[in-house]
Amino acid sequence: MIREPSRDLRRDLYAAGAAALLVAVAAVVGTAIQHRDGTLRVNWPPLLASWDPHLGPGTPAALAVAVAVVAYGPALAARLPWRGLLFTVWGTGTAWIFSLALVDGWHRGIARRLTTRHEYLQVIDRFQDIPATLRTFTDHILLDSPDNWPAHVAGHPPAATLTFVHLDRIGLGGGAWAGVWCIVLGATAALAILVTVRALADEQLARRAAPFLVLAPGAVWLGASADAYFAAVAAWAVALLALAVTGRRTPWTAFGSGLLFGLTLYLSYGLTLYAVIAAAVLFLGRARVRPLLYAIPGFLVVPLLFTGLGFYWWEAYDILVTRYYQGAGGVRPQAYWVWANLACQVLVTGLATAAGLRRTATTLLHKERGPRFRLALLTAAALTAMLVADLSGMSKAETERIWLPFALWLIPSCAHLPSPRAWLAAQATLALLINHLLFTGW
Repeated sequence: MIREPSRDLRRDLYAAGAAALLVAVAAVVGTAIQHRDGTLRVNWPPLLASWDPHLGPGTPAALAVAVAVVAYGPALAARLPWRGLLFTVWGTGTAWIFSLALVDGWHRGIARRLTTRHEYLQVIDRFQDIPATLRTFTDHILLDSPDNWPAHVAGHPPAATLTFVHLDRIGLGGGAWAGVWCIVLGATAALAILVTVRALADEQLARRAAPFLVLAPGAVWLGASADAYFAAVAAWAVALLALAVTGRRTPWTAFGSGLLFGLTLYLSYGLTLYAVIAAAVLFLGRARVRPLLYAIPGFLVVPLLFTGLGFYWWEAYDILVTRYYQGAGGVRPQAYWVWANLACQVLVTGLATAAGLRRTATTLLHKERGPRFRLALLTAAALTAMLVADLSGMSKAETERIWLPFALWLIPSCAHLPSPRAWLAAQATLALLINHLLFTGW
């Protein structure tokens, strides 16, 4: 009875150690490649970052949030009323993301993030006539096209850019409002994941996962990145589907899920892989057909709207593939990034998640029925989607940001871990080190 927990702990530590070793090898090999020929196009492999040890106004707040969550998070998560827990997770998670971003200062950490030459706010003025711009959107994707779009505008369907266009039109223009929008909405992704885990597995596992979602090292890239916003929209699409297939207000939740899934496709091409997670939700749910009767009409709304306005998703994606290989994607070696991308995810999800994934694999292999098995299946679906993205060759580098919508779903695997405070401390330490030793960018 005493040996088994000890053996499991050793295996958890082996998994965490292997993940740390993967990061170390990716750093050493990547630095050698970058110094040799510069083909990685990143300054601090495997991350798109620069070595920049620094403190900032967010440092005291980040330390305070970390200490508070490590000390009190597991106990509060266990006893707070469910709605109170959700609001607490959102508030604390938002504070964690803001404080980490403010380590770089307000201007560099938040207000300027979405205003650089690659970002969405560079083209707000080109959307004065939205229907006309959508009709000609694909004409400006290629690098050699006239007035080609900046990298992030070209690399995403137009709903991403239109979000910031409409923020500007209602008086919330500029990088500061855009950054706040992404952080505040991005922090709700944790709530959507908790709702999903509770609906498909059980509430106890959701409560155990809550502190880990708050202190996710990925918070470094949630503030302030448009991918945080994308992650939230996609996560809520899954959460509403989970509520629908478990019989909770099926018509409304199913229609809302479909609507958000449709929007997700027009925020990021890569999020089509959320179909894998959606399939897992349908498999785990009790009602699998009836919700689709409401979800499919909801799903069609956004594609029909954009198609009617003259933007053709498949045509744009086909052109984007060419644009991708015109730029850094055509230079970065897939032989390195196919495994170094996974090293990036260790830094996004933390060593605790590596240990949690080990326990997830054990649960699946032993085919243990019950809530833990259902959570393991959901986690495995997210991991599968991520691996497909990896093998596609369309995700070379910058996956610490691009894969946030998938990576966040791996973190609930930490619910399997005993001694949560020690693992939470490791998660917080990793995030603090990254944000204080590096300047991350995209």
